[in-house]
Amino acid sequence: MKRICICGGGSLGHAIAGYLSAKKDVEVNILTQRPQLWKHELHIFTPEGITLYGRLNSISDQPEEALREADIILLCLPGYAIKSELIKINPYVNRHTYVGSVFSSTGFFFEAMELLDENIPLWGFQRVPFIARTRVYGESAHLLGYKSSYNIAVERSDDKEKFKTIIAELFDAPVHLLNNYYEASFTNSNPLLHPARLYTQFMDWDEKIYYDRQSLFYEEWTDEASELLIALDKELFALLDKLPVAPDFLKPILPYYESTDAESLTRKIRSINSFKGIATPMIHSDKGWQPDLSSRYFQEDFMYGLRYIYQEAHRQGVTVPTIDEVYHWGRRLAGSVNI
Repeated sequence: MKRICICGGGSLGHAIAGYLSAKKDVEVNILTQRPQLWKHELHIFTPEGITLYGRLNSISDQPEEALREADIILLCLPGYAIKSELIKINPYVNRHTYVGSVFSSTGFFFEAMELLDENIPLWGFQRVPFIARTRVYGESAHLLGYKSSYNIAVERSDDKEKFKTIIAELFDAPVHLLNNYYEASFTNSNPLLHPARLYTQFMDWDEKIYYDRQSLFYEEWTDEASELLIALDKELFALLDKLPVAPDFLKPILPYYESTDAESLTRKIRSINSFKGIATPMIHSDKGWQPDLSSRYFQEDFMYGLRYIYQEAHRQGVTVPTIDEVYHWGRRLAGSVNI
């Protein structure tokens, strides 16, 4: 029987812990800052209308307890929490434990390679395996969607194929092994998509400026945002040309959205049903609306998404003036608030 430790208590942490403990012959431990709010039985409501009843082996805020004899560790955490969690668990991880992340584009591999012993195997999903939403914290969650297959990167392991098979069995879908961590870490989704829109909305904003309403993030997408997104995407691919990645591991923005130029990209983004109704992250006061600098769109996608693209481009000597401009703008705003 394998032992898996889930680090973090968000929606994905709930859904994955409940799913694995209900359906697989594994022991699941939870490492969380709020163990007192968790129950040992987790109810997971699936898209098929079935309720899964998971049973947690251990719930703790102490890494020495939660990680004891763990075969696999999975960080289900936002970008800003990854470094501190790796520092916390580092003394209790052994070289036989695979340490991974549920989502790799917020810097997991870069931080783990710097902080963890070089003999510890690392792994990470390219995209999150589930779409999930917490129902009652520590008790239940909605598992809203699965993926038909998964892409993962595995580093510092002598048996990547065996580990790939384990993940496929755990998550009930085929798994494709990426060539390296770059292919899991760099994406043109949220780390480019959200900054492009935010920059074109608020590039001239300061704390004295208020807006009369909260805009819709995607349904009111503009050609200006599309043009910026295309420019960011071109610079990302200039970086990828310098890295040992497969040429087709990532689709450029225009073909991905079945578009040919900025205008058609705008029409496409505005029309996507799953994007409809999503508001721009803003906060309201008696003076009006201002951007919410504490939202994950700022804190995650600038500080722990675009940041790693920016840093790697400069390490590789790739000129990225658009990424530079957008990243420094977002970092200035996002860094002005405490999270």
